[in-house]
Amino acid sequence: MEKTTVYLPDELKQALRRAARSTGRSEADIIREGIGLVTGTHRIAEPRLPLFESGQPDLAGRIDELLEGFGER
Repeated sequence: MEKTTVYLPDELKQALRRAARSTGRSEADIIREGIGLVTGTHRIAEPRLPLFESGQPDLAGRIDELLEGFGER
């Protein structure tokens, strides 16, 4: 990988910092992804959370039933 310097306006740098913090990714990783999107070489990042089998294959289909009464007092 080759090091490159990028100058950013303050508001863009702040947005980059917030995005990195909220996603747990490095600023450099987000910049690389953005450049990849613009140049058409973007690769989808691997999920940060582990994927697992819930044991309930119909969970999404039962969302209304499962959330019935949620938020009511």
